[in-house]
Amino acid sequence: MKAGKIAVVVDSCTDVPPADVERYGMYVVPMQVNYEGASYLDKVTITPQEVYDRLGEEVPRTSTPTPAVAAEVLERVAADGYDQAVVVTISSGLSSTYDLMRSVSAGEARLRTLLVDTKNIGLGAGLVVLAVARMVEAGATLDEIEAAAPGIVANTRVYFCVNTLEYLRRGGRIGKVTYAVGSLLDMRPVISCNEDGVYYTVSKAKGRKLSLKRAMSCAEKFAAQFDRCVMAVANGAAVEEMTEVRRALEKKIANASAWYEGQVSPALVVHTGPGLVGIAVQGM
Repeated sequence: MKAGKIAVVVDSCTDVPPADVERYGMYVVPMQVNYEGASYLDKVTITPQEVYDRLGEEVPRTSTPTPAVAAEVLERVAADGYDQAVVVTISSGLSSTYDLMRSVSAGEARLRTLLVDTKNIGLGAGLVVLAVARMVEAGATLDEIEAAAPGIVANTRVYFCVNTLEYLRRGGRIGKVTYAVGSLLDMRPVISCNEDGVYYTVSKAKGRKLSLKRAMSCAEKFAAQFDRCVMAVANGAAVEEMTEVRRALEKKIANASAWYEGQVSPALVVHTGPGLVGIAVQGM
């Protein structure tokens, strides 16, 4: 029994880099990617590239992890000897995964469980996970993590640009008027999550290059509020642009103590399509 030890459990859309999932021994609960003929486990039985390759034939739907899969992960945590777990999920404003994990956690009597709603998505949520994991590694208690979590969440932001509004429209994330005007005028939004964890437009710019510059400006401005910060960049089939964005930001954000990067999960690909570039900032 790992008495007093805390397991870190996350959903697959938090987009924690695989090396860090392994380093901290995280347990990952996969979302579902659903096609007409079959369902797949996010990052387990389907990759981002496989989703991109099939977008011309069918745009799948996504759903929360099944209760059975979520319960199996928590059972594995308990079987591995843990008696406590912190479960960190993407925004409850964008997904019902938080509510699902809260319900399933209540059914695992062997674990004392703390739920953390990141109010964020992708690597933005991932930075919250990593901050929690660092606390666990440093020996923090579940009560200390609970006390710190609201501040960690409030000090974390994500800014992302998509190459087309089509997939956000299909997923019901933007309205028809926004889609029509944006497509007609080539107005590209810089999207973030508000304090309720819901998508909103931070800025708009005409064309791809200017929208990326606006996203970098937003990230730089947020980072400047803090003595130190942690940065992350992510992409969806846009590695070169992501790399250029990181290089530009590294020259401007001198107070960054660490950098992370990665690609978005297959489940997020469904909602953003190819061409996403994201920037996450966490003040410390």
